[in-house]
Amino acid sequence: MSEQKNNQQPQQEENLTQLLQIRRDKLKELQESGNDPFQITKYVVDNDSANIKANFDALEETEVSIAGRLMSKRGMGKVSFCDLQDKSGRIQLYARKDEMDEEEYNRFKKYDIGDIVGVKGVVFRTQRGEMSVRVQTVTLLAKSLLPLPEKFHGLTSTELRFRQRYVDLMVNPDVKRNFVIRSQFIKFMRNYLDNMDYIEVETPVLNTIAGGASARPFITHHNTLDIDMYMRIATELPLKRLIVGGMERVYEIGRIFRNEGMDPKHNPEFTTVELYQAYADFHDMMDIAEGILSGAAKEILGTYEVEWMGEKIDLTPGWRRLTMVDAVKEYVGIDFGAITDDAEAVAAAKAKGVELADAAEKTWGNALYACFDQRVEEKLIQPTFITMYPVEVSPLTKRSPEDPRLTERFELFICHSELANAYSELNDPIDQRYRFQKQVEQRERGDDETEMMDEDFLTALEYGMPPTGGMGMGIDRCVMLLTGQDTIREVILFPTMKPLD
Repeated sequence: MSEQKNNQQPQQEENLTQLLQIRRDKLKELQESGNDPFQITKYVVDNDSANIKANFDALEETEVSIAGRLMSKRGMGKVSFCDLQDKSGRIQLYARKDEMDEEEYNRFKKYDIGDIVGVKGVVFRTQRGEMSVRVQTVTLLAKSLLPLPEKFHGLTSTELRFRQRYVDLMVNPDVKRNFVIRSQFIKFMRNYLDNMDYIEVETPVLNTIAGGASARPFITHHNTLDIDMYMRIATELPLKRLIVGGMERVYEIGRIFRNEGMDPKHNPEFTTVELYQAYADFHDMMDIAEGILSGAAKEILGTYEVEWMGEKIDLTPGWRRLTMVDAVKEYVGIDFGAITDDAEAVAAAKAKGVELADAAEKTWGNALYACFDQRVEEKLIQPTFITMYPVEVSPLTKRSPEDPRLTERFELFICHSELANAYSELNDPIDQRYRFQKQVEQRERGDDETEMMDEDFLTALEYGMPPTGGMGMGIDRCVMLLTGQDTIREVILFPTMKPLD
């Protein structure tokens, strides 16, 4: 069997080489006859396939001008049928030799699947009831020199689909839906925040300090200044500087870069929205997160019910809000609310098989977070806000007035995936300096994903920042939820890929 496969491979390659040469020969013939498609700079389009089908009764027997890619050919005697794919879908072309210029029809017969054409014709319905365009003239606008993937098997290799997204979009119509929904989601989110009097801003991608999150940055070098710079891992610190400056409601939608691993939920560059509102707290941010996601589902999908990663998710407003202490008590069986001693907390976690990271201090807060991270997060399926995080893992968050070991922070989990992270922002510059210093000490112990000291941000806080609520939401994961995709690569047009050898 393997020998037969090996014999087939050279034959397939030879056949492909012949096909490529045939297409180039056709292009040369067109060019020599004065019909070079690549010299055409514009083609006027006044309609598209979806609009023709949606408004067929009004458009029947009227002339339209459409353009797109030929996806199939049938007939090719005196009558030819083709499927043309444009931005909105597909429509059938019906061409008759006796209704067109003969020379133009003969050229049309030689066009290949994948060629891009402009068509002028009349909207009509065939005898079989197919809504179609009766071709009057057809113009070749671009010659496809490579054949599209075979019709019935298509482009099925996920590796190749992500590397050649342009082909993926051509031959897998459902793929485009993901990115239409992505665009609609971002538009909805912008409108939601704009209607709340937020201002959209832009902050630097290159920074002299990597801050605003716990992550490993990409490092580059600025030649003129002769300094290393960091691609941003968050937009938090610049946006909070704007709150200090009096811009009371700001948000930024933008690319974030983290030099970390790749898996179904992570890509080295991804898109977030971060927003900050003066005189608000993390409860206000919960309301906004719920409003954006549930509202987008209802407007874009027409329902609060979605399926994601094999689970049926109910996005109906009124999501569960659960403190981390209560979550660990419910799912792990440890009542950290009744524990006051660090050693006792660490021992309780260890008794449940939970070990703290080597670089983490053996504290009550780190033991609580380790129990949540290792035992609870994976069990959160329906939308749940986990609130009141330990101060050790929340260096930019305001402490709880009721328990200074905790901070007013939440993370939103759906299908054991984090979709949003929010704080009642820390605005005490003295406490912030102390927290930064603790992060620096942890970095010195070997954790290179902790915060760096940012003296200018501390200076900004010393001028005074009002009580502020802030939140970051991962747009890619939100789109995964709305489109039912299990991997982030399905919702990023050009995901990061390992170079081919």
